[in-house]
Amino acid sequence: MFCELQALKSESIDVRGRRSPLDRRSFLKCALASGAALGLSEAAHSATGIAAEAGQQKQDDSQFVVEAKFYQKLQNRKIKCKLCPRECTVGDKERGYCGVRENRGGIYYTLVHSRVCAAHVDPVEKKPLFHYLPGTVAFSLATAGCNVNCKFCQNWDISQARPEQIPAEYAPPQRIVELAKQYSCPTIAYTYSEPVVFSEFLMDVADAGHEAGIRSVVVSNGYMQEEALKAAYGKMDAVKIDLKAFTESYYSKVVTGQLKPVLDSLVTLKKMGKWTEIVYLVIPTLNDGDQEFRGLAQWIKTNLGADVPLHFTQYHPEYLLKNLPITPVETLERAKAIADAEGLHYVYIGNVPGHPAQNTYCPQCRRMLVERVGFTASQMLIQKGGCPFCHHPIPGVWHI
Repeated sequence: MFCELQALKSESIDVRGRRSPLDRRSFLKCALASGAALGLSEAAHSATGIAAEAGQQKQDDSQFVVEAKFYQKLQNRKIKCKLCPRECTVGDKERGYCGVRENRGGIYYTLVHSRVCAAHVDPVEKKPLFHYLPGTVAFSLATAGCNVNCKFCQNWDISQARPEQIPAEYAPPQRIVELAKQYSCPTIAYTYSEPVVFSEFLMDVADAGHEAGIRSVVVSNGYMQEEALKAAYGKMDAVKIDLKAFTESYYSKVVTGQLKPVLDSLVTLKKMGKWTEIVYLVIPTLNDGDQEFRGLAQWIKTNLGADVPLHFTQYHPEYLLKNLPITPVETLERAKAIADAEGLHYVYIGNVPGHPAQNTYCPQCRRMLVERVGFTASQMLIQKGGCPFCHHPIPGVWHI
């Protein structure tokens, strides 16, 4: 079943005082049991048309199948995937670890091009991106699949599913751009599941968006090979990387991945000049030690610079880690204090509405420059990329 895009009746006021036709809480409702994935066709069609379209999709998946960009052909119709560090060797009629890429006769295909299973209009602060167009909204989308299996995943019902296991709609790049324009979104965001595995779709949407003056941002685990990252994320206007922990053991046991390739991706993004923010989900007893916080902050300052925003985010029990408690606010404050002491300039606390560490402060004069209430930037004082009080430059992308 697919549901209608609905806008709340009241108008919203953005941080520049302009009226927006779409309230930031407006969203695409969905009838999936989990509520994580949302339909989008009824934004333009009747319910009858949607039913017919959905039925057609079930009969014909070929519209979602496009040859993959990042793979190497081997003997005996095998291939080696070159998208992520796993480098899956895949035999004919088999799929890689992510479940969304398939070898058909020695040619590797993505099965999720234009196969959108989730779409919302979100505040960009929800990504979270705090130094990128605060107060604006992003047309956010996902396909099925992921190249890791985090035991704490919030969207496991789509990230750990195969494409044919969940409802989806055919939404080619131009359609995504049309919807972004229709709902006054200056940005398209690739998020919810793992954009690494739908890189071909992401690249095509980004190209179509840029032609229409719409930007692209990606919310990713960064578990990607360098060549693919440069090609796909090179088309992004901003990147948010989920750095799950700062130990290889955590990545091995909790994420089923590796830490080093993620760190390498962050360094590559820095060299590419991409605006990047980092989120570190703090999980009690697993990655909440002072030594790990300190090592993380020191690595960021040394390799990326003190101006990269770092978000320490509160954990809520989900998926396979429901036995652990919510992260105490005191732990998040301790993590922030350590990162501050190591010289990072923009350290935030996430998932704790109303906490003062959700605001942006000038690192020189300590005046508040961006005030946030929940996922809303209620006040933004940055002018010409700097503090209006002491004129200290504040790195980020502040204006459209």
